[in-house]
Amino acid sequence: MDKDSAGPTPGFLVWRLANKWRVAVDRAVGPLGLTHAQYSLVASLYGMQRAGERPSQRRLADHTGLEALYVSKLARALEASGLIERARDPRDPRAVQLALTEQGLDVTRRAIALVQELLQQLLEPLGGLDTPRTRAFTGELTALLDAPLSPSAPDDETTQGRTS
Repeated sequence: MDKDSAGPTPGFLVWRLANKWRVAVDRAVGPLGLTHAQYSLVASLYGMQRAGERPSQRRLADHTGLEALYVSKLARALEASGLIERARDPRDPRAVQLALTEQGLDVTRRAIALVQELLQQLLEPLGGLDTPRTRAFTGELTALLDAPLSPSAPDDETTQGRTS
């Protein structure tokens, strides 16, 4: 069988699923004044605050997988919207710590509830949120995310003629 007719590659499917998820979250949290990226930031910040942490922008960037410069841009926009506070870290004047405001806590709780409903819908084909199939799927995704990637050079023969 020709490798091109074998169906979509795992990389293509991951990309499609990520796009499907991003669009769905954007639509769900849009009425709250958030984008998917902003939601990722405030929801992560919410969880960290609940654990007693007041993370720096760098720590939040590492946690979310977003670029530090992008987190800084998102944080400034969320601060302008009154959802987060940015303050210099007293232990490191170069670092900026983030915290949700009261308004930010309210919006984030509502957004999390909407996204949880969405997640339940997404995972319904696997039996729902708390099932053995979903736990196995989550484990597989975690393994893929934890695996380091070293990008190959553009002229590397192993990448020529391949897509995701």
